[in-house]
Amino acid sequence: MQPQRFPECHHPTVKALFRYSDQDLLTLFQRHPEQGKYFVALFCRYHPIVYTLIAHAARSPVQGDYLFALTWRHVCHEMRGLELRGAAAIEATSFQNWLINVTALCINQAELPPVESITYDLKTTSPPLWCYLEQALDRLPPMIRLILLMAKTFQWSPTRIAAYLQAEGDMLSPAQVQDYLQESYRMVTVNLPEDIREIYLGETAGAANGALALSDSR
Repeated sequence: MQPQRFPECHHPTVKALFRYSDQDLLTLFQRHPEQGKYFVALFCRYHPIVYTLIAHAARSPVQGDYLFALTWRHVCHEMRGLELRGAAAIEATSFQNWLINVTALCINQAELPPVESITYDLKTTSPPLWCYLEQALDRLPPMIRLILLMAKTFQWSPTRIAAYLQAEGDMLSPAQVQDYLQESYRMVTVNLPEDIREIYLGETAGAANGALALSDSR
C-alpha cells in the first residue's frame, strides 16, 4: 500500500481547524452533527497513522484501502458518543490512543470480501466523503434509494430497472424511473452537510451528478 494524498486536507475550511486540539474537534463534531468539517480535520490529522497500521496488516492494497475506509466509517460512528474525559477515559487517555485501539480492533475483526468483489476506490472517494454519502443515501425514500442503487451499483438502465420493478408489482415506466434518478441526485446532494459539499464538491453546478459518481464505490 502506497501512502495516499487527500486534497481536502489543503482546503481552507479544513486548514483553519488545524489549530484546534483533538478534544476541541471532537466536542465540536458532537455538538454540530450537521457539519462535517470537524471529522475531516481529525481525519487529515491522523490518516497517516491509521493507513500505516493497516498497510502492515493488509493482504492486498485493494483490501487495505477498503479496510482503511471501513475503519474511518466505524470511527465516525463511534465518535458520536465518545467521551475522553473522566472515568470513561481511563482506557483511552487521548484521541490518538483511542484511534489506534479502534484501528487495531477493526484490523483484527475485519472479514473482508475477495479483492474482485470490492468496488471501493480510495482515489475516487475519500473516507470522510464516503461516510457522509452513506448518511445521505440512508435518508432517501426507500423507492428512490432502491432505484439509485440499482442504477449506480449494478449499472442498470432505466428500462431494466422499470422491468424489475414491474415484476415486483411497482408499475413504473422507464421515464418515471429516470425522473426518480434525477431526483435522487438532487436529494443526495442536498442531504450532504453544506461544508462537505463545499470541501469535496465545490458547490458547482454539477455537484449532484458529481456526488453520485463518487457514490458508485459504495
